[in-house]
Amino acid sequence: MTLILLPNLLAENTEASAFPPVIAEKVNVIQGLIAESDKGARQFLKKFKKTVPVLLLNEHTKDFSDLLAPLLKGETWGLISDAGLPCLADPGSQLVEKAREKKINVEAHVGPSSIILALMLSGLPSQKFFFHGYLPYELEELKKLEKGVTHLFIETPYRNIKSFQKIKQVLKSNAKLCIAANLMAPDAYVETKPVSQWKESPAIDKVPSLFLVYF
Repeated sequence: MTLILLPNLLAENTEASAFPPVIAEKVNVIQGLIAESDKGARQFLKKFKKTVPVLLLNEHTKDFSDLLAPLLKGETWGLISDAGLPCLADPGSQLVEKAREKKINVEAHVGPSSIILALMLSGLPSQKFFFHGYLPYELEELKKLEKGVTHLFIETPYRNIKSFQKIKQVLKSNAKLCIAANLMAPDAYVETKPVSQWKESPAIDKVPSLFLVYF
């Protein structure tokens, strides 16, 4: 009766060898997989040549009883996000909460996280940072951010360029802006510089990206 929180890779074309060795061992023992999407689950399992039942957990999930049922029967299931670590910026945390209420054992394994990788690669101060989730709809809100803190945001990929242009208009010229895109892919992109030095839009249209701000 164990729920295993498993890391997923950030780029689809990354080989399974990029996972820590222990992940293959854990995937080998799971009897089912809970994932954000069927496509994401199949891509994950394919890397390990594993076939198990799949159940979905996403923002539309309201009833967790079907997800908990096999665990309560004594089975071992895995939980993944479509990319990165489950429970960070995805609804996996709700399942963990429910599992703990039912006294189900929960086991976690680390792996790539776009949030942490972006912070590490940005060169921005990391003694104090705040992950906000999605950029605010009214980007004028960025002016109210706490100073001396690195602030991280994600964005819907098709809005990346529009948001980038607006951020440049909203922030002061000496504020530092980092854009980290397609992390762990061969064409990964990370650039950090003052807003005044961002002249052209980076090639991030429809690409998974993070925006980091510091001033």
